[in-house]
Amino acid sequence: MACNMGARDIETLVHPFTNLSKHRQTGPMILDHGKGIYLFDDAGKKYIDGLAGLWCTSLGFGNEELIEASTAQMRKLPFASMFTGKSHELAIELAEKLKEIAPGPASKVLFSSGGSDANDMQVKLTWYYNNARGLPKKKKIISRMRAYHGITVASGSLTGLPPVHADFDLPIGNVAHTSCPDFYRGAAPGETEEEFSARMARELDELIQREGPDTVACFIAEPIMGAGGVVIPPASYFPKIHDVLAAYDVRIVSDEVICGFGRTGNWFGSQSLGMKPSSISVAKAITSGYFPLGAITIEEPLYQAMIKESEKIGVFAHGFTYTGHPVGCAIALKTIEIYQRDRIVERVRKLAPLFAERVKRLGEHELVGNTRSLGLIGGVELVADRNAKRLFTPNKGVGMYCIGECQRLGLITRAIGDTIAICPPLIINEAEINELFDTLDAAIRSTEDWVTKNKHRAA
Repeated sequence: MACNMGARDIETLVHPFTNLSKHRQTGPMILDHGKGIYLFDDAGKKYIDGLAGLWCTSLGFGNEELIEASTAQMRKLPFASMFTGKSHELAIELAEKLKEIAPGPASKVLFSSGGSDANDMQVKLTWYYNNARGLPKKKKIISRMRAYHGITVASGSLTGLPPVHADFDLPIGNVAHTSCPDFYRGAAPGETEEEFSARMARELDELIQREGPDTVACFIAEPIMGAGGVVIPPASYFPKIHDVLAAYDVRIVSDEVICGFGRTGNWFGSQSLGMKPSSISVAKAITSGYFPLGAITIEEPLYQAMIKESEKIGVFAHGFTYTGHPVGCAIALKTIEIYQRDRIVERVRKLAPLFAERVKRLGEHELVGNTRSLGLIGGVELVADRNAKRLFTPNKGVGMYCIGECQRLGLITRAIGDTIAICPPLIINEAEINELFDTLDAAIRSTEDWVTKNKHRAA
């Protein structure tokens, strides 16, 4: 059955972020079901889900309240269009809830189908806003190297990862990238975190000056850069960045798709990292991954500009078939209710010290150059030479080997280059955290033996 399933997969599916040539040789991992923080494959093997699906299943698998919320809503109103002024109670209630908990000045909410199109909307509305203000040159969006903001033409352009651009003819115009705030990789010899943050701010200022201050409209950033390698900036980074942006009338967007809804020990990552956004983008954990749904908040000046443009053009000509999907809204409302009722933010804060201690302990391995964590998200960076911070050459495949060992031992997580990302469901308990890290520790030891045997540390 499994072999047949694999063959059917190879002949029918294209997998995102997969080497399609290698996939034809190795085939897929077929997942069958999940319960709590665990996943089970089609052979019945049990795995800890160390990446919360794809940074999203905060409440784990098999949550009966979310299942019932979706089922009840499907019976009552399985779909409703929000075009031409139509609405439904659940979209209204969810927008009210997001306005209540949002970290910035939320006047309105606009729904999308996920994170990529949420950030795509941030680009479109930034352009729309400045046209309405009579600033037709003020259109450039600044993102950061190694950022991940999605995969559409616009949001993929904001993403600062070379494979996302290569041969897709990205990025499009009006997008620029400033430095990645990775202190471990980017700090100059002897540079303190404060000095590093000041340099990052200077480099942003210099980029704006080169591009032309009257052309720069928006700065978008993840509080913690997930797919860029779990990069946690120094505490002084965002305050210094804000000083620069304030001088040039630049809209600030916090991409909370990974960091939102408790992951960092606050409702939103921007609150943990000292970021003060004009607007936020959310998705993933808004429904605990149980339904595709995203949203952005809209600040009052932008909303007034949208009204002005609607009067001029006759319509706000944007939206999706699934904008404010009633089933998605029902699941999101129940998800947020559970977060609040079960005090998930407080739970993350309580578990964070153990999580941080276990992440840090992995740094005792000779193979590990750097560890970092905040709340219940962390990264473990594997290196060829920890003293020199020297990376393995990509063709060694050290990160992928380690992930293979994790999987063999019963842990599913992700290698970003040679950084192992850890992002379990927020319902994880202390015993399960220890189980996760005991497994990862064993996988790293096995990877160390493989690296030594194959002499992969050679420059």
